[in-house]
Amino acid sequence: MLPGEQPPASGAEHPDHGSLDPADNRTRSSVITARAAHTFEPVGRSVAAARAFVRDTLQGWGFGDVVDDAVVLTSELVTNAVVHAGTAAEVVCLRSGDGVRIEVSDRYPEREISLQSSGVAMGSPDREGGRGLQLCAALATRWGVEYSPAHKHVWFRLDLPERQVGTRTAGPSVSTELLPLADERVRVAVIQIDSEGAVSAWNDDAQELFGYPAKQIIGKPLTDYAAWPHTPGTSTGIAEALRLSRWEGSYGIRAADGRVVPVYASHLRVRDPQGEPSTVCLLVRDDERAVLATPQRGAAPESAHRADGQSTDPFETFIGSPAPDDLDGLLQRTVERSRDMLDGDAAFLLLATDDETELEVRATTGLPSARQRFARVPVDTGSGRYGTARMPAVHEDLSAVPGAVPLLNGTGMRSVVTVPLKVEGRLTGSLGVAAEGAGRYSNEEALRLQFAADRIALAVESARLGELERLRRGSLSFLVEASDLLAGTLDRDQTLALMAQMTVPTLATWCAVYTIADTASEPYLSYVLHEDEERIDGLKALLGRIDPPEPVPTPGARIWPAPARAAHEAALEASVRSLDDEPHHLGSGIGSTLTTAASVGGETVVLPLVARNRVIGMLVLGKPSEDHFRQENLELAEDLSRRAALALDNSRLYSERMAISQSLQRSLLPPDMPEVPGVEVEVIYRAAGEGNEVGGDFYDLFTIPDGAYGFAIGDVCGTGPEAAAVTGLARHALRLLAREGYSGPAVLERLNNAILDEGERSRFLTLLYGELRPQEDGSALLKVVCAGHPLPLRLRQDGSVEAAAEPQPLLGVMDDLELYEQTVRLEPGDVLLCVTDGITERREGSRMLGDDGLAEVLKGCTGLTAGAVAARVMRAVERFAADSPSDDMAILTMRVPEPQRN
Repeated sequence: MLPGEQPPASGAEHPDHGSLDPADNRTRSSVITARAAHTFEPVGRSVAAARAFVRDTLQGWGFGDVVDDAVVLTSELVTNAVVHAGTAAEVVCLRSGDGVRIEVSDRYPEREISLQSSGVAMGSPDREGGRGLQLCAALATRWGVEYSPAHKHVWFRLDLPERQVGTRTAGPSVSTELLPLADERVRVAVIQIDSEGAVSAWNDDAQELFGYPAKQIIGKPLTDYAAWPHTPGTSTGIAEALRLSRWEGSYGIRAADGRVVPVYASHLRVRDPQGEPSTVCLLVRDDERAVLATPQRGAAPESAHRADGQSTDPFETFIGSPAPDDLDGLLQRTVERSRDMLDGDAAFLLLATDDETELEVRATTGLPSARQRFARVPVDTGSGRYGTARMPAVHEDLSAVPGAVPLLNGTGMRSVVTVPLKVEGRLTGSLGVAAEGAGRYSNEEALRLQFAADRIALAVESARLGELERLRRGSLSFLVEASDLLAGTLDRDQTLALMAQMTVPTLATWCAVYTIADTASEPYLSYVLHEDEERIDGLKALLGRIDPPEPVPTPGARIWPAPARAAHEAALEASVRSLDDEPHHLGSGIGSTLTTAASVGGETVVLPLVARNRVIGMLVLGKPSEDHFRQENLELAEDLSRRAALALDNSRLYSERMAISQSLQRSLLPPDMPEVPGVEVEVIYRAAGEGNEVGGDFYDLFTIPDGAYGFAIGDVCGTGPEAAAVTGLARHALRLLAREGYSGPAVLERLNNAILDEGERSRFLTLLYGELRPQEDGSALLKVVCAGHPLPLRLRQDGSVEAAAEPQPLLGVMDDLELYEQTVRLEPGDVLLCVTDGITERREGSRMLGDDGLAEVLKGCTGLTAGAVAARVMRAVERFAADSPSDDMAILTMRVPEPQRN
């Protein structure tokens, strides 16, 4: 017995019907009429020998009804004795008139297990060992544990079925309020449907329920009156249901008054003496379904046994009742029962991929741990019927045909029988049982295993399809979320990080992304991620030492063995070096190398990242040692790689475009502005639009002859790169013309002609241009021309604000302009504020800052430096509205500082 299994203390027993008195009420003789015993050595082969001994003994006694349960229980108990307790096991079979008692004894009596007052604590049902007592509690009529000075006996009793007649199923007596509710007069419509689907019989209750007299409805198809909701998950319709041998469920009947009457129905297919088939339908109102509904069968309590001792369902006969409700549990139960049924040492079950070219390992028992789930083997491994999984096959000695069953290579198994799982002639899987000895199986065992496979094939396929449906729904949600995340960024580094984070750990244990800059570039390791962050550096170092995968554009995942091979070699080198080092010199480096090797030692696949008919990188997914990808996850990863490739290429194109755009825009910004002696100058510039450094607004300050300085602030119609092109034209033309000695009006008139010469590409321009000359008395003399631009504002020391120029026509509209310049003198302490219309037209709903609002802000700036004035104005503009600015904004301030006093 395994530690953790807790049977009752010495001499206690568990009667299946709750009685603790050994002298329970029995109707038949319990006198022992035969005895058989055998002792088995503590070796693994003894388990199969014990199963064969019990099977042969009971079949010889004519106890075929309880053989299967007895073999299963014996297998578990002998396994506990010879494998886990490590002692010889003695198996004793005792026959009586009403059943059989089987005792399994081991020589480990001192390991007594205490009685649990709260009941027997069972081990996990998912473990391959340690379930002996749990199975006894589930299958045996009575069971218990007895101790002697030299032995420990675990025994169980199986009663023969009495095969009573009469009651088939019954429920307990309950109080009236717990009974199902029904009308005072329960009506059961009895309808008979002929082989053509037409109504051939219609009783009075049917007329009362639905309003049609018999003469009106007989001869008409039932499908004309049935409101049939398709059963979720199936395509069964009313016509198909009427052809089934038995059907039970809910649908609706359209009554004579036009309403739909929900009904609960039970259909039974029968035939008359002439062999003509028809279907008898019993129908009640849906809220009275308890009248017809078959009681749900759940997990039966230990005290509930069928009167006839066995299930009538062949599937349950093999799998047991209740059957596992999940695919993995069903497959594991199948391989264990198959192994026990043929007294094998190992068993395995593989499921076919969608294209039926490969089989995936989904459940094994008795095989080394290296045979992991989702490992794939081809359906056809050679010529002839014995080289394909589509036909039953018996191999008497695998050593004579190496590689005939790839899954068993290196396992020590010599004989094997395999049979296909088929549904409607289509291969859905393969079931096999193997033994360590040669010549263990013949065609007889193949027929028995094929019979079992036929019983479970439909249930396995149904569970597999249910699992696939859940996986595909999850995959769809995953891809939708992934697409949203990838579409939400145009940053290359963030896209790489998202690609990796979406695959780890959902699809893989680790991930690496290689990128290819252009067709002439080598793949570059751009990103590495592992579900354990402490292993990322080691994984990155390992991948950095091997050549990247070939950038093959062929779609789909392909195996890349290089990482696993490199990890194995690194682990081997580290182990060899450790033998030459002193023990105290062994650091964490070797442990880190071995850990990295284990995490990379499994299956590794490469998926190409193809966008716009070019391979731009590779997505590498990996599993830890001896682990494999399942086909559904590889298909999901392939779909994800296509989306990720396009997102990565979009981010590349966006980055390139932004780099070009910003480089051109920066070329339009003025170089470092000169310092003007005796005058403070400050500029604040904000271009509208993400990524724009220059838009339609511009400014400039530059030197011109005779110790003067030219300054300008303008606004081109529109924003973005198109407006920036005119900005470049204006700024460079201003500098050129001003330095040629032209006056302000002459400069603007020539610029106007240059803009008009652009033709359809021209845009109108508002511009404030001026010349600044510092004076010896500390003031500054300005000559300005305001061509359609917001007027400059002058702030005096006393806090008054006034316009410093008059409005004149804007540029780029009319051919002949008559512009003039105005002279402004800034005294010490005066400030000149020049802005673009993005400042004055700042809006919040129907409110606009305007010229008056700007003047009010400027009045509060008395005594501030030019930089402080510009900052306060910008802050006031930003706070005026909550929304981001939709127009470019520029501020140019000039202030003549007051002379410092001693």
